[in-house]
Amino acid sequence: MISVVIPVLNEEESAPLLAQKLFDVLNKQNTDFEIIFVDDGSTDQTLNRLLNLKDKKIRLVELSRRYGQTAAISAGIDSAQGEIVIIMDGDLQHDPEDIPRFLEKIYEGFDIVSGWRKVRTDNFLIRKLPSYFANKAMRLVSGVEVQDFGSTYKAYRSDILQKIELFGELHRFIPVLASKVGAKICEIPISVHPRKLGKSK
Repeated sequence: MISVVIPVLNEEESAPLLAQKLFDVLNKQNTDFEIIFVDDGSTDQTLNRLLNLKDKKIRLVELSRRYGQTAAISAGIDSAQGEIVIIMDGDLQHDPEDIPRFLEKIYEGFDIVSGWRKVRTDNFLIRKLPSYFANKAMRLVSGVEVQDFGSTYKAYRSDILQKIELFGELHRFIPVLASKVGAKICEIPISVHPRKLGKSK
C-alpha cells in the first residue's frame, strides 16, 4: 500500500483539488493506496471541505490546535498503513504527477527519495538565496549529498520512518537522521508550481 500524507493548514480551496489530482494519479498505479490529510488546526473550512469528499481511501487526522508542520507530518506517519509513505504539501505546488517517479526509485531499492526543487519560482532574496546557503551548510555538516533539504515532497519506506523520532522542525532533516540508520537516499528533480490559492504559511 502507498500512503500519501498531506499536512494542511487553511487550505480550503486547494486541498479538495489536490485530492482529485491524487486520485487521478494513484488510480493508475498497480497497488492499493490511502490519502491522509492531517489538519493542523485550520480555522477556515478545510476540514469540512475534506469531510464532504466522503471516499474510503481518504482518511482525516484532526489536530486539536496548531502544532506545526513537523507534528502534523508525524501524526500522519503514525496513522499511515502503507509500506511506502509519500509526504507532500497541500497547496498544489507539489505535482502529484511526480509520484510515479518517486515510486520507481523506491522500487529500485532506495529507502528515501527526496524531491529537489531544481527550478524554483519563488522570491530570490527571501527564499532562493537563504535556501542555497542553508542546503550547502547542511551538506557540509551532515555529509549527506542532498541538494534540497527544505523540500517536504519525499517518499519513504515506512520501516525507515519508524526508526526516526520527529520533533521541533526536524522534518526537514529526515534524510540526515535516516542516514544514521543506514538508509539509502537519492534525489529527483520535481515540478514546483506557483501558489495560486490561499496564502503561504
